[in-house]
Amino acid sequence: MSTATYVVLAAPSGGLKVLVVFIIGLVIAGALVWAVRTGMRVMDREPRRPRADEQPHLPDTGPVHEEREIREPDEIPLNEDGSPRLMPYQLHHSGSRRGDDQQRRRWSPGSSGSFGSGGPGHV
Repeated sequence: MSTATYVVLAAPSGGLKVLVVFIIGLVIAGALVWAVRTGMRVMDREPRRPRADEQPHLPDTGPVHEEREIREPDEIPLNEDGSPRLMPYQLHHSGSRRGDDQQRRRWSPGSSGSFGSGGPGHV
């Protein structure tokens, strides 16, 4: 908008403009009051918040700690004729099993530190 448009809009010649702006303000204020009252009614219908003695607490044995183990994938066995096709009922549920070696793999000094670092990697 240009400066002339602002001058025309700001001119005191329109009592109707002031009335329209006042009515729009009343509509917005009424909508806000309605929204707050509706929100209060919705909050009144919600179940009450739990008291302090109803909150979850630690078990008598203390906090539960995580358990770590190294898993190995199960190899899919080949059929007697050498074809790798198996039916779903021939496989068991878990796709991995507990590994024999439970030592964590550590970084070895001769290998690259991260992917894309330019080193030869594990050889």
